[in-house]
Amino acid sequence: MKRILTVTILAALFLATVAFVAGKAPLTKATATVLADEGRSCSLGSAAGKWGFTTNGTVVGNGPRDSLGIFTLDGAGNLVNGKATSSLNGSITGETFSGTYTVNPDCTGAIAIDIFDLSGNKILSGTLNTVFDNDVRELRAMYTSAILPNGTALGVVITGSGKRVFSAETSR
Repeated sequence: MKRILTVTILAALFLATVAFVAGKAPLTKATATVLADEGRSCSLGSAAGKWGFTTNGTVVGNGPRDSLGIFTLDGAGNLVNGKATSSLNGSITGETFSGTYTVNPDCTGAIAIDIFDLSGNKILSGTLNTVFDNDVRELRAMYTSAILPNGTALGVVITGSGKRVFSAETSR
């Protein structure tokens, strides 16, 4: 009897092990494959269109800064019709901005902007490094400089993200 019980337990353990292993995905060597640019690249034209964005971060010594707004990339390297609502350390204001942009074939780029208050007074000049992703439907950015009209450079830790609102064809 003892022998039959031992054989039955061993058989049950064996079957349980087989069932467990069979339910697992086979062990294979995993390798990541990055497809070079799949024959595609970014350009001024592919980034053209109307964009919605948000930024958030800190102006060192002044406090938190957040903003949201819209702008248009015209396909010729110009950022136009920028409008935003921003908060600097809790003070809410409207802004307009314009500038230039570049786009590299690897979808990185840069933006240079001048920001104005609603009366047309220049508040700030800034530069941002950018990355377009998700088939040039999304944008990531990081401020690399912020300079007041008097030439004073500000320390900034501000990032942003944007999504395409309209493509170049439908934004006209």
